[in-house]
Amino acid sequence: MQVNEQKGLFMKKISAVAALCTIVSGAAFAGFQPNNPSPMGGFVGGTENIVTVSQAKEMRDDTPVIVQGHIVQRMGDEKYLFEDSTGSITVEIDRKDWRGQTVTPSDMVKLYGEVDAGLFKTEIDVDYVTKM
Repeated sequence: MQVNEQKGLFMKKISAVAALCTIVSGAAFAGFQPNNPSPMGGFVGGTENIVTVSQAKEMRDDTPVIVQGHIVQRMGDEKYLFEDSTGSITVEIDRKDWRGQTVTPSDMVKLYGEVDAGLFKTEIDVDYVTKM
């Protein structure tokens, strides 16, 4: 009888370890979402939540945002002035984030990035640009 009890206890331990491994591995991938779409294309997500410039200016630092409007002026090294119907904001766009696109002030674009809220000024650090 003692052997059966030991077997039962051993099986319970094995089951508990297996359940724990399943939970840990599932949790590791639960929040994974890529920062930008795959270069191969395909489905990225559901509906996009586009915010206005005035809304972006009120958001916390590092908040992911999508804004839609026009890049109207170059302001310096990788800095540009972006406008929509609610106002303007400085955006930082690294060379790679253009993804080979040429954009003019008359082109409608979507900028995908994060809010960079500083002490005196809020900007958007762009991850990639999509020309509409």
